[in-house]
Amino acid sequence: MSVKTNVQAVHDTLLEEFRRDERLILLGEDVGVRGGVFRVSDGFIEEFGADRIIDTPVAESSIVGVSIGAAIGGLRPIAEMQFADFHAPAFEQIVNEAARMRYRSNGSFGVPMVIRMPWGGPVHGALYHSQSVEAFYAHVPGLKVVVPSTPYDITGMLRSAIRDPDPVIFLEHKATYRAVKGEVPDGDYTIPLGPADVKREGTDITVFAYGLMLHHALAAAETLAAEGVSVNVVDMRSLRPLDADTVLREARKTGKCLIVYEDNRMFGAGAEIAALIAEEAFSDLDAPVMRIGGPEVPAMPYNKPQEDWFMPDPTKIAAKMRELAAY
Repeated sequence: MSVKTNVQAVHDTLLEEFRRDERLILLGEDVGVRGGVFRVSDGFIEEFGADRIIDTPVAESSIVGVSIGAAIGGLRPIAEMQFADFHAPAFEQIVNEAARMRYRSNGSFGVPMVIRMPWGGPVHGALYHSQSVEAFYAHVPGLKVVVPSTPYDITGMLRSAIRDPDPVIFLEHKATYRAVKGEVPDGDYTIPLGPADVKREGTDITVFAYGLMLHHALAAAETLAAEGVSVNVVDMRSLRPLDADTVLREARKTGKCLIVYEDNRMFGAGAEIAALIAEEAFSDLDAPVMRIGGPEVPAMPYNKPQEDWFMPDPTKIAAKMRELAAY
């Protein structure tokens, strides 16, 4: 057992998997000589060489397109979007090619690849370094979309993603890279892609969250505990597949549900979770399903006061928890 940060968990898991499986290759901007903008692949090119750790041009469509071809040809590519915000040029390749290859070939071809995307705010990155992109891809059958938020989950789910026979969008929240630490067991354990995880047991209200918002929700739950409100906190950690069984079980446990996400609130992943609860557990609810999400503005503002206004935080989440508990 060792204590790691989230970014250390990504680095160490990739390193172990590259040593385990010679089919793995890494493609991305600055992933080689520089070791990645977040130093995730630091030292990789020295150990594995430029044939496996490939510095690419600034062309995300090519990073993903080449990875798709390599995957069909028998390799196991890991394509890095330097920031999730840069995903748009690769959208066509991800959605129209990678996601649909098994379907269009009647199962003859799979695309076993991982697309890593550092995402989210508030990192003072403004329009092009703070975006949440999960809802775009969670909408697409043929993709898996996972958002682990602790070193333990990152390690187990990244191993599963690398070994999966189909494409996986692996989202890593930048603000948690060095801020979140946790224990990681020794040995080759995996966590299935799909199941949610109850991170805190509670009896009064249930909160569903992922990414940085998971940690904010846990902090808010501590505040509410001191006020006599018991908060049940569920880490979604996988958006596609979505763990409907756990969502409904935990919703029925308390009858009061809050969903927290930093993406724009409208049409976000939280809307799908809310719809599932409303359709399948309506008779067990004691209050309307509530949501906290980002405001209806096109992007994260530049300056800190407006960045703080944009982002949900433990104080805002605690206030919504109180409203729900008192309903």
